Amino acid sequence: MKVLKFGGSSVASADVIRKVKEIVGQTEAKKIAVIVSAFGGVTDLLLDTAKMASEQDLKYKEGLKKIEARHLTAIKELLPVASQSRVLSKVKSEMNVLETLLEGASYIGEITPRLSDKIVSFGELLSAYIISEFFRESGLEAVYKDSRELLLTDDKHGKAAVNFPESNKRCKAYFNKEQSTVIVLPGFVASTADGNVTTLGRGGSDYTASIIAAAAGAEELQIWTDVSGMYTANPKIVKQAKPIAHISYEEAMELSHFGAKVLYPPTVQPVLDRGLPMVIKNTMDPKATGTVITKKSPEEGRTVRGISYIPNISLLSLEGPGMIGIPGISKRLFEVLSLANISVVLITQASSEHSICIGIDEEDAANAIREIEKAFAYEMSLAKIKPVIHEKELAIIALVGDQMKNHQGLSGKMFSTLGKNNVNIRAIAQGASERNISAVIRKEDVKKALNTLHEAFFEENIKQLNLFILGTGNVGSKLLGQLKQQKKYLKEHLRLNIRVIGISNSRKMYFEEQGISLEKWPELLDSGIKADSTLFYDTIQKINARNSILVDNTASENVAATYPKYLKQSISVVTCNKIACSSAYGQYLELKELAREYKAPFLFETNVGAGLPIIDTLKHLMASGDEVIAIKAVLSGSLNFVFDNFNKTTSFHEIVKKAQEQGYTEPDPKIDLSGIDVMRKILILARESGYKLELTDIENRSFLPEEALRTKNNESFFKVLKKYESDFQHLLKEASTKNCKLKFVASLHKVKASVGLEHIPEGHDFYSLSGSDNIVLFYTKRYPEQPLIIKGAGAGADVTASGIFADIIRIGNY
Repeated sequence: MKVLKFGGSSVASADVIRKVKEIVGQTEAKKIAVIVSAFGGVTDLLLDTAKMASEQDLKYKEGLKKIEARHLTAIKELLPVASQSRVLSKVKSEMNVLETLLEGASYIGEITPRLSDKIVSFGELLSAYIISEFFRESGLEAVYKDSRELLLTDDKHGKAAVNFPESNKRCKAYFNKEQSTVIVLPGFVASTADGNVTTLGRGGSDYTASIIAAAAGAEELQIWTDVSGMYTANPKIVKQAKPIAHISYEEAMELSHFGAKVLYPPTVQPVLDRGLPMVIKNTMDPKATGTVITKKSPEEGRTVRGISYIPNISLLSLEGPGMIGIPGISKRLFEVLSLANISVVLITQASSEHSICIGIDEEDAANAIREIEKAFAYEMSLAKIKPVIHEKELAIIALVGDQMKNHQGLSGKMFSTLGKNNVNIRAIAQGASERNISAVIRKEDVKKALNTLHEAFFEENIKQLNLFILGTGNVGSKLLGQLKQQKKYLKEHLRLNIRVIGISNSRKMYFEEQGISLEKWPELLDSGIKADSTLFYDTIQKINARNSILVDNTASENVAATYPKYLKQSISVVTCNKIACSSAYGQYLELKELAREYKAPFLFETNVGAGLPIIDTLKHLMASGDEVIAIKAVLSGSLNFVFDNFNKTTSFHEIVKKAQEQGYTEPDPKIDLSGIDVMRKILILARESGYKLELTDIENRSFLPEEALRTKNNESFFKVLKKYESDFQHLLKEASTKNCKLKFVASLHKVKASVGLEHIPEGHDFYSLSGSDNIVLFYTKRYPEQPLIIKGAGAGADVTASGIFADIIRIGNY
């Protein structure tokens, strides 16, 4: 014999009920017990209608009509016309009884628990009767059996306790005697010894199926629902969640307790006692494997079986010096909660006995606080125990698995993974069985926490990075193109899944939580809302995605000023914007410290040398114990391009214009030509070398006329360059007469730094530097005579974008 239970979603419409008939018809067993819930949504409709009746709201009659119409429609859609009359008559007769009960509730103006059970039972009773008639008309050898005749309970209406000895006896006798192949029974309903209707509470239909399967000695219990088994996490929250093929009873109960809606924990108990296997299957996809639940889970496979959560949790803390070493405090606390019918879902106590912390449903918090403070009023009046501390808007997340016991590092991995994503843990609990590790977090962090943990424990080490990109000009657009091009490669070879969730330029911004299409980003950005830096930050906070990275492709001082607040939220920052790292030394230091404190990388490789690994190399030198003595460098690709192409046959302003058009300079070329950009770069290298310098400490031997430095826009700047063409030609001639080339050089010798034009003779490392190339010579304790040289393209949108891309990948590999 097999027992098949179909929930409300599996009997929600005529079409789905036909699927149920096919499943039952294809089940291989000599005898099949089919337990059904009320038609989807009918139970809620019955409860709402009863509530309206008790409030003497005549709209309850409209609810009654909806209930009747729902069942009559099902009959007409499922049964041939010739067979409808008898079934319609039976259902209408039952509806008359229901109408009488509701009228009674309306007359007396209340609903007693006993009356409520009677009213709500009609959902399952009518559903089972109609489905049994449909089965018979469809050719199945089916019979209807009223569960109230089999399951005996006490008289605690709403959640009655089952009398197992008597119920088991009745079930066994009936199923041994019944010869029909298919027996259809209503779930959820039972009766007292004197024949009054009772209900089995939440998960009651599953419970009915479990009781019958255990009592009748079934070979298997199948729970048919609208999902393909139990998942590694809630698939509505974690898109990458996977069905669990095989799991133990204990693991299933843990996951169910922590929010997995497929099962309700008491459901498992009767079959657990008998060691009967259970299968969770999908009515909408019967061929899907589903989840097999047995006494033991397979030894092979993952240590962690699933990740689940309980929403809407309040944390109550009772603490005070009067608790230390005093026996009975815990007993009194939990006794108070028990008497108030309040369930405790999490307990943790400090070893000092100074405090006890409990997690309960948020709806029970006010009542719990009132009862606790009443019970401990005397101790509180003496200040031996403080008033209850209430923290709300929380949730519990849990790792579950039989094989977690004695497996080192799981807790550490769990908590470090959450910590890196700024998920603050308010309380922790772990049972001695080590089957469950639970943590209390803010409810707004649940989605991020579940996805982060699922990625860490289930996703084959594929790490998802979520990018928020500021700036879509030359560099930003190139970066987006590179991300699109390399998406598949990154996933296959580096195990990185990079999504762009937000984009903004100076005019518009656009967000898409599931990832912006990199084929259509320009059109999507144009369709976005007006750019607003505060709203951009607030939206990132609201999305609250794991492994978030702010990518700054701008040269904005205002954007650079926002880095601290991102880092404080454990949002990593990747930037080619030099302003932050070349600002006041204290601000630079603060960013570095925030990155360490909040475990959010702050990377700025492209601040110096675009895509060249200059800063990265310097970091490795310092980390390995080397010491920088001096640096000589050509750090401006734009200036090198200008002076490499400037000759007697060209004008200086034309070369600068060309450098701007090809993306070698900043949008404002004066930043490059004034030497400010190079000053910032050598300052960053000095600071990364361990020297405490400010921008004002760097000598700038500018070659630009003072009038050019005072210009307010590019047009006037180029006019001034034309005006002083002869001065620029003189600089060129002076270098040529010495058989030298002009190079704008940055120098650092311990605490002294300078930038300016220099005459570079033939044979010097800088002499052959061409185009937009950069070169850096590191003189260190290990490289005192022959410097460590880094040379290559140091300007241009492509190489800068590739440098930013490399920093993003570095974060992915952390």
